[in-house]
Amino acid sequence: MSKLLDRNNNAAILLAGIISLVIGVGVARFAFTSLLPAMLDDFLELTFAGILASMNFVGYLSGAIFAIFIKDINTKVKYFRIGMILCVLTTLSLSLTINETVWLISRIVAGFGAAMVLVVGSAIVMTKLNFADKTKAMGIHFSGIGFSILITDVMSRVVLNLEGSWQTSWLILAIFGAIAAVYSLYILSFDKAVKQESVKHPFDKSLFSVFVIVLIIAYFTEGVGFVVQGTFLPDIINSLEGLEGYGSFTWTMVGLAGIPSCIIWMRLAARYGNVNTILIAMLIQVIGILIPTLTNNVYLNLLSGTLYGGTFIGLVALFMHLGGKLANKNPVVLMGILTAAYGIGQVTAPLYSVALVHYFGNYDYALYLTAAIVFSGVVILFFAKHLQHVEI
Repeated sequence: MSKLLDRNNNAAILLAGIISLVIGVGVARFAFTSLLPAMLDDFLELTFAGILASMNFVGYLSGAIFAIFIKDINTKVKYFRIGMILCVLTTLSLSLTINETVWLISRIVAGFGAAMVLVVGSAIVMTKLNFADKTKAMGIHFSGIGFSILITDVMSRVVLNLEGSWQTSWLILAIFGAIAAVYSLYILSFDKAVKQESVKHPFDKSLFSVFVIVLIIAYFTEGVGFVVQGTFLPDIINSLEGLEGYGSFTWTMVGLAGIPSCIIWMRLAARYGNVNTILIAMLIQVIGILIPTLTNNVYLNLLSGTLYGGTFIGLVALFMHLGGKLANKNPVVLMGILTAAYGIGQVTAPLYSVALVHYFGNYDYALYLTAAIVFSGVVILFFAKHLQHVEI
């Protein structure tokens, strides 16, 4: 037990990192998806829900880009702490009011806080870990995204079943976040200020080859593929005939599948190459997106959630790992552009989704368009790989 209170113990660092993701990604982001059906039944309009999701990703995108340019590790610790506090406070605000302006501001700020936890917090974990090869350890850390979905979903459902109120769910999540944050804030810090050499690399235009530009576009399409199910999946499943109430179970499958996905996909990439693995993962994601449009079979739709959870976390790791390899000594600019492309996809997709749902009366056409966009990313990346003879 004493080892888990040691700031320099690898197990403690990984545990603190996973807990921080449960708060920053689960409580501040994915709990919204879990509670969406209950909120839609009560007061929330689908259009406004789409706007809230989009604004959340505006906050995340601005935070993620801002985070890339924080070089000093001591400054990173400061912004990580700010992010954790923002995630808890914005969650608390959702339990106290249904004022639309407050909710809009809250979701934007929560997105910024989530970026501080995910991007900056992960950088702190990476710095603190004492392993010769940190790749596998970071795979364990990112399993926290799967845990974040699973834990917040179970908590939300338990409260809804016992008390029946989504407001109480937000309150319990905020209290849980506040308590759990204490451990992460303690472990993911340093006993004293860390002295770091800052190394500057000149901007290299030659980095942006045809293949890299295609990779950026493909990551935009993956941002679209991530966010539609990441925002609406429980409501999509509940809207299918005979599957009312199964949305929450499908979302649970997303979390369970997400926990090991990063480790599995990174191992496959080491064996079969990054680009080949990305192509396979995106194709699997396309199948998962289309399943609810083709059948209302309960098992196949549970599989849809499994395929989504099993791909989206791994794809972020695969794209970023490949971007790091291509960027060589100067990853900041390329990482920033990749993050921005993904973020634009995240911001755009909820808006066209709610427009199509209102026009056609169901989610089918939103899912068709999303699948087509992700598949277009597969096609252009496949041809770019072969035309440019890329073997990575």
